[in-house]
Amino acid sequence: MKKVWTVVTAFIISIILIVVTGVILLVRFHVKKLPENIISTTADARSYQETEPTGETVFSEVTTLLRETAQESSTSALPPEMTDGTLPPRTTQATGTTKAPETTTKKSRQSNKDASAKETTTAAPSTGKPAGTTTTTQKAVPAGAKGKQVLDYEYAYAGYQPYYADMTVPWNLILVNRDYILPDDFEVKLASIESYDDNPQKMDYRAAPHYNEMFDAAAKDGIYLYAISGYRSVTRQRNNFERKIQYYRDQGYSKVEATQMAARIILPPGTSEHNAGLAVDILSLEQSFENTKEFRWLSAHAHEYGFILRYPKDKEDVTKIIYEPWHYRYVGVETAKKIKASGLCYEEYLGMA
Repeated sequence: MKKVWTVVTAFIISIILIVVTGVILLVRFHVKKLPENIISTTADARSYQETEPTGETVFSEVTTLLRETAQESSTSALPPEMTDGTLPPRTTQATGTTKAPETTTKKSRQSNKDASAKETTTAAPSTGKPAGTTTTTQKAVPAGAKGKQVLDYEYAYAGYQPYYADMTVPWNLILVNRDYILPDDFEVKLASIESYDDNPQKMDYRAAPHYNEMFDAAAKDGIYLYAISGYRSVTRQRNNFERKIQYYRDQGYSKVEATQMAARIILPPGTSEHNAGLAVDILSLEQSFENTKEFRWLSAHAHEYGFILRYPKDKEDVTKIIYEPWHYRYVGVETAKKIKASGLCYEEYLGMA
């Protein structure tokens, strides 16, 4: 009888050991597989589809470009936690409260000249240029301009000699491009716009509320408009432009060729709508953005909030800028609706093409 109990006890202990060992092995197996399971679940939750990419999938592809075009106060336009394509919790501002707008002045294009020369020169009242500047024959002042051409423009060697933009028109209709430059004393009051991180971008304080309204409407439709670049200072614009010139110089192009090629991608300082606080780049800096649901939403609704696609695909010969499906310019609701209905780009709408 004792032998029977011994055999039974040994059998029970063996079963227990087998069960415990099996449990341990299963636990260890699942622990090793857990990260993969989490990633798979997260991916499923975002509903990634190879045939229909979203703006979120573009983040990791353009990290370098975003850093180049980030807001001046930012160390990186793309937060570290977003480099894998995920969206961190949205940062919301208290309803009904608005920060006092910041005022920034466009730095003079003469800032790189000798300081002592600045102190001894007198500005000509009509152009803001130092007295004694060598004059040349002026062309007739075109519509959209205010005053004469910038005779001492730093990129004149590449064939660019813009006019000062006409600042007497309504603030939201100012034409800023390679041919029309902001005056040296241009000032813009800024306000933060809605975003998904703790370092939101900024726009002209009068345009910012309209972007925020569009941002909220998109979110209700499941569309998340992450602003990667809003206002940029002229200094930041110059740095970006010079880096792009150097990029082409390094490929063997001449200074003139490199400057002309760079200007089709990054506008020279003072000629960008970002410098005026009227433009915002959304989600991407890749033309593949046109294949996303975010772009389709913007195409259908941006004009309802006063924004237009500034550089359309089929208008590159007019805008002199590559197709930028991510770049939206505030012009006001009524004007945006008219431009949308007309199929024209902004220069054509203003009759300046």
